[in-house]
Amino acid sequence: MAQTDARTPRERYRAQVRAEIKKHAWEQIATAGASALSLNAIAKQMGMSGPALYRYFAGRDELITELIREAYRSLADTVRAASTSTASTAADLAALAHALRGWALEDPHRYFLIYGTPVPGYHAPEDITGISSEIMSTLLDACTALAPDGPSARLSLHLQHHRDWADGHPAPPAALHRALTFWTRLHGILSLELAGHFTNMGFDPALLFAAELDELLAH
Repeated sequence: MAQTDARTPRERYRAQVRAEIKKHAWEQIATAGASALSLNAIAKQMGMSGPALYRYFAGRDELITELIREAYRSLADTVRAASTSTASTAADLAALAHALRGWALEDPHRYFLIYGTPVPGYHAPEDITGISSEIMSTLLDACTALAPDGPSARLSLHLQHHRDWADGHPAPPAALHRALTFWTRLHGILSLELAGHFTNMGFDPALLFAAELDELLAH
């Protein structure tokens, strides 16, 4: 049975306009970057006055927050779906890694909005951190059973004091170390690939990513 939309016509119209504003915002980000985002330029594209558009988003920061929130939520849902689709922890990590890369390649501008250079003058609200922590919690779940004997003594001690940094999710220091290593190394390759630094270097970035993943899973 088809679900009915319980929103009023006014609420549906507001949602449609907000969606169109976000569509134009992504187009601006793709062209000039998030730091150049302009609500007045979007209003002009939509045939609206600036004050009219500000009835839908109070300012640039609110619009950026909405875009970041949706990006993090999309990635959190993607990695969770990938992680829970397999039975073994090693397969979980591999599936999570490939899901991350697929998500990033699908929309590099979305990836760079949350993992690229911070937007000058913008400060994300606390709920954004909560969503990003969900991603790390999923990664920690996959890393815990595969954790080695332990990281270096100095790092182990440091992580022991910060073991709940992912959504209040307790994990052994060794698992935290594996998760951090996994996350930083794969993001390093992804960031370079998406920024075009591997262009004309004569190798397939997918193979480099796969080789790095194999190295991470072997230790």
